[in-house]
Amino acid sequence: MRLADISREAPVLIAGPTASGKSALAMEIAARDGRLIVNADALQVYREWRVLSARPSAADEAALPHALFGHVGGADDYSVGHWLREVAPLLARPVVIVGGTGLMFRALTEGLAEVPAVPADVRAAGDSLRAAEGIEALVAGLDPATAAAIDLRNGARVQRAWEVLRATGRGLLDWQRATPPPLLPLAAAEAIVLDAEVGWLNARIDRRFGQMLSEGALDEVRAALPAWAPGRPYARAIGAHELVAHLEGRTDLDTAVAEATLASRQYAKRQRTWFRARMSGWRHLAVP
Repeated sequence: MRLADISREAPVLIAGPTASGKSALAMEIAARDGRLIVNADALQVYREWRVLSARPSAADEAALPHALFGHVGGADDYSVGHWLREVAPLLARPVVIVGGTGLMFRALTEGLAEVPAVPADVRAAGDSLRAAEGIEALVAGLDPATAAAIDLRNGARVQRAWEVLRATGRGLLDWQRATPPPLLPLAAAEAIVLDAEVGWLNARIDRRFGQMLSEGALDEVRAALPAWAPGRPYARAIGAHELVAHLEGRTDLDTAVAEATLASRQYAKRQRTWFRARMSGWRHLAVP
């Protein structure tokens, strides 16, 4: 696909696995059309991780307008629902929305159930029950309709459904059936998925983690270490746990780098699988 083949009028959505070149393509389109670049990556929202999450550089952000990058603290609660509410007013402008988090794009183009926030005590109760009795105890506490509709092997999904029922008295499936219309229907957007060849992508991932180290990834993790909270969503940044282990003296740097690189490859594989399964209606662009 040539740049000239991409709409100059419709909102542009760019999804793809980590290290596939999404940001560079977004910059080209934004520069061509005078668009705002909007983040759709769940880890690039955190201010702690410019380098580790491969956020746009300070120079890139100065060159073109960007939104929803690095504006949330790791200790803050932030969900797809928060992101969707922040995106809504931005759609009045020409935008290119770019990222690797499929759930954000799905919420944008298909709608998101307006489930109330789960209180901390309910979440803690779910954590305790799962730790003490396993996922089976949570499954036993689900309403039948939700239990029949979700993947009961997915612990996070099961716990989320259990917490919603416990907090609201209403099953997750019932909430989902009341999903409002999407902010941006897929038919109204230019939606592109980058389909990266595996060998090419893995080589880029290997090079990029080394580049992250040279750009200060270790210093970034060191700065976050005093308030490190491994259970928080921001801690899912690839390489964070591995570099924390090195800084705490539990592993050497070479081992940490090897483990982080492998984790990044595995994450990219999960992303590719998700995009193939859930984004059949998008235009798929082979790269390189």
